[in-house]
Amino acid sequence: MRIFENANYNFIQWRWHAIALSVLVILAGIGTMATRGLPLGIDFSGGTIVVLKFQQPVGEDALRGALDAVPGEKVVQQYGEAGANEWLVRLPELTTEQGTSLEQGARAVTDAVTKANLGQYEVISQEIVGPIVGADLQRKGIYATLASIVGITIYIGVRFRFAFALGAIAATLHDILVTLAFLMFFGYDLSLNIVAAILTITGYSVNDTIVIFDRVRENLRSKRREPLETVVNTSVNQTLSRTLITAGTTFMAVLSLYLFGGEVLEGFAFTMLVGIVSGTYSTIFIAAAIAILLSGKQAQGRPQTARKAS
Repeated sequence: MRIFENANYNFIQWRWHAIALSVLVILAGIGTMATRGLPLGIDFSGGTIVVLKFQQPVGEDALRGALDAVPGEKVVQQYGEAGANEWLVRLPELTTEQGTSLEQGARAVTDAVTKANLGQYEVISQEIVGPIVGADLQRKGIYATLASIVGITIYIGVRFRFAFALGAIAATLHDILVTLAFLMFFGYDLSLNIVAAILTITGYSVNDTIVIFDRVRENLRSKRREPLETVVNTSVNQTLSRTLITAGTTFMAVLSLYLFGGEVLEGFAFTMLVGIVSGTYSTIFIAAAIAILLSGKQAQGRPQTARKAS
């Protein structure tokens, strides 16, 4: 804990290196998304998910072969812990002569596995979402994210400087894009749980950023003659212990959720873990750097206006 006593690290010196690293990660995520596409979970895309538990080991190739009789593009992946003999089968809604049928998809999976004689099994989970519901959830998820960003911008713009508001929004967008990039890297589908985690990250990141900006506002009153970079760097150091301790305790709590929360909460917990690290990183480097850059441009513009007036 002594590293926090009278901390005097020059974080502002490394702002361009931090921004370059963030841009690299975000571009890699965009490249992965362009190559593989955005993997939407069943909450948004609609379709059927069936989780099967076999009493004996079953290979992925054997299960895929058994499901060849089921029409449509299927996703087969191991579910749960290794050796649990659990498999997740995901497929889009099936179109029959009577129209689109979601229940028919689950029935087709179990019929195909039974006919293939892969051994005894049981259906431990089944999830069915219609395409209209999925599209509605997708639209509401986007609206919720945009509304939170707009509200944050207005709040910080009124309470602090507008440049600070843009710095906080840049840090928030940074956290969202970095989190999405890691979701692409590790193959997680975008589901309602993950959208909830992203919204939580947004509030968490902004809360940390506001703490630093509040300290900057206090220091600007007592250190008016010092450059803005020095004031911001001092403020980051003064709040460093609070930032890291808060992030560390939250990270440990979410890590336990990731390790012991089960398959249902794994995506949510993973998103939170990435968001906590990214949020702490952006609070120290990204938000402050953008605020300094924009405040500097505003300061350069004021003398020019005064000269024209004179």
